[in-house]
Amino acid sequence: MENVQFLPGKPLPMGATVMKGGVNFSVFTRNGTGVVLALFTHPDDAEPYKSYTLDNRVNRTGDLWHVFVEGIGPDALYLYRVDGPFRPNEGLRFNVNKYVLDPYAKALTRTSIFDNIGTDHSRDLWQTDGDLAYSRTHSAAGFPKCVVVDDDFDWQQDRPLNYPLRRSVVYEAHVKGLTCHPSSGVAHPGTYRGIIEAIPYLKKLGISSLELLPVHEFDEHENTRLNPRTGERLYNYWGYSTIAFFAPKAGFSSDSSLSGPVREFKEMVRELHKAEIEVILDIVFNHTAEGNERGVTINFRGFDNPVYYMLEDNRRYYRNYSGCGNTMNCNHPVMRSFIIDCLRYWVTEMHVDGFRFDLGSILGRDQNGRMLENPPMLERIAEDPVLRQTKIIAEAWDAGGAYQVGWFPGGRWAEWNDRYRDDVRRFWRGDSGVIHHFATRLTGSSDLYLRDGRKPFHSINFVTSHDGFTLNDMVTYNGKHNEENGENNRDGSDHNISYNYGFEGPVRNPAIEAMRNRQVKNVFVSLLLSLGTPMLLMGDEIRRTQRGNNNAYCQDNEISWMNWNFVRQHADIFRFVSTLIRFRRSHATFLRPEFLTGKGRESHTVPDITWFNEDAKEADWNRMDHFLAYRLMGTEAHVRADCDTNDFYLMFNSSVHDVTATLCEPPVGKRWVRVIDTSRSSPADFLEAGQEEELENHLKYVVISRSAVVLMSVANEQN
Repeated sequence: MENVQFLPGKPLPMGATVMKGGVNFSVFTRNGTGVVLALFTHPDDAEPYKSYTLDNRVNRTGDLWHVFVEGIGPDALYLYRVDGPFRPNEGLRFNVNKYVLDPYAKALTRTSIFDNIGTDHSRDLWQTDGDLAYSRTHSAAGFPKCVVVDDDFDWQQDRPLNYPLRRSVVYEAHVKGLTCHPSSGVAHPGTYRGIIEAIPYLKKLGISSLELLPVHEFDEHENTRLNPRTGERLYNYWGYSTIAFFAPKAGFSSDSSLSGPVREFKEMVRELHKAEIEVILDIVFNHTAEGNERGVTINFRGFDNPVYYMLEDNRRYYRNYSGCGNTMNCNHPVMRSFIIDCLRYWVTEMHVDGFRFDLGSILGRDQNGRMLENPPMLERIAEDPVLRQTKIIAEAWDAGGAYQVGWFPGGRWAEWNDRYRDDVRRFWRGDSGVIHHFATRLTGSSDLYLRDGRKPFHSINFVTSHDGFTLNDMVTYNGKHNEENGENNRDGSDHNISYNYGFEGPVRNPAIEAMRNRQVKNVFVSLLLSLGTPMLLMGDEIRRTQRGNNNAYCQDNEISWMNWNFVRQHADIFRFVSTLIRFRRSHATFLRPEFLTGKGRESHTVPDITWFNEDAKEADWNRMDHFLAYRLMGTEAHVRADCDTNDFYLMFNSSVHDVTATLCEPPVGKRWVRVIDTSRSSPADFLEAGQEEELENHLKYVVISRSAVVLMSVANEQN
């Protein structure tokens, strides 16, 4: 350390980059007047062993401040201090006494910012006008340090898989929650390595894509509430409060060395890819953990507050379209470059396959918060040459009132389709007047995506997600039960479209339990046999429960964790879902890249889809309510070597009465056989390939109350 030398350095790349003989550092500040680089020996150090004040004549190119430090390398620890005007009413919050994180830091030490309430870094959180007071003390105690990371890694020729969306089955999961429960039996619970240990389960389930809730460094200790039932502290479990966008969360790593989280994350991606499972990251560019004017200075605010954030006309305050205190200034050119650099890093250096953008509509707002018709940020992501094959999925709304499902700008974006969620829930709950909407959702939501040239697979179809009831709870509770969140059950949505079938919560009544089991299967049949890209929530395939909590963002405990005992307890559901996933992926009829037209194609004169009522007559949408049938024709246009092109007849009955349905004629030279009937007990509810059952009556089929039936065409046996 005595031999450390400071040289001019280079402006690009930004961040801390390991080079021959040392490390190059580069950061952005436009309105700042000075930058200090501080080097530390240990993560807990309060003071650096060396500080260097960058010379704006030598160490500055434009708005980039840079220095090459000779004599250090990977695992070096560092922070910055940035000088400049402290005029909060003008939006300028520079304070050379505060240590700040490098926005491009690739790893952080595990120290919690929010565990150190009362330190200078959090003082303004607790004082009414504390943000107007200029602190003259500084200490790095209790503040994370940035870690210099060497990107070198043995990828063993791995590359992102980048499956086409239409062939994907997405599984939304939490890194910790998937394996943290003691029943998981893994050696490294709650970690990236635990995910590796769970790969055989994910393979058996059959999903193609693992979508992870935020893994970018966040501080789970920022929540200060207590559980009113247990008195235990609550947490930021979901992680939608990013601190460092380039850094994988250290707390999810079983390797506690400084660079361990980066290395272990890469190992997870590599091993998932070997198992033919791609990785999609939930990323939160809409806000950060710094909060509003009374929040904690961590990084962006200390480097250049009015560049990185949208500010109100009174520039002391932050525009809040995220519902979390601040909103990132995504369409500022500097922020646009930051986002692209970040996405490229996760694709090129971490090999991820895609991103789901939380509150994605914020990326379409200008610097004053107005919605843009052609947002440059969204278009740039869609058209970036590095990201061209990367999945980009938008949560097409925000907390400021924007709602863009079906209208999300920027080109090739896919969208979380919450209208799919609501219409499928309404139909299976037995609501009247929704059958036409249900049919539209089953066939790819052409009302939303056909208009601008997008395809059925741009609809990310889901019925449950991390936000809301699990599928089990959707059929178990009429209302939310969030009392343990410490907010008097005021948090979370009241719009659950759920039904408990006669009793609130778990039951021993076999009739109620059988109905709930059947409804779970009905939802899965709808989800996995719809056109579009299906997404499942972690544990729905084994009826994971959150005990009626529909907003478990703060529950880092058994409420949120996956209980692996349910794999045995609900083995029939797991078998049904895994068989259904294989069924979907092996039949091209359900993977169509184009919308159905109701007309014949190529050499076929039979329409690609025909809708029927219970009498096998052409559907009259004004007279139908709870029963729906339709015939899907396979076509040569969708043949793949690993796909069949059978024809199908699907019947859905959401009424409380059985329906004796007349069957439509099968294609010439073929007959219908039964594949799925959710009213039957396992394993008769889903017959494996080659075991499909002949119909007792080829003209009629009794579709039991609240059940789904799938018939498939096979060639007539020759005499």
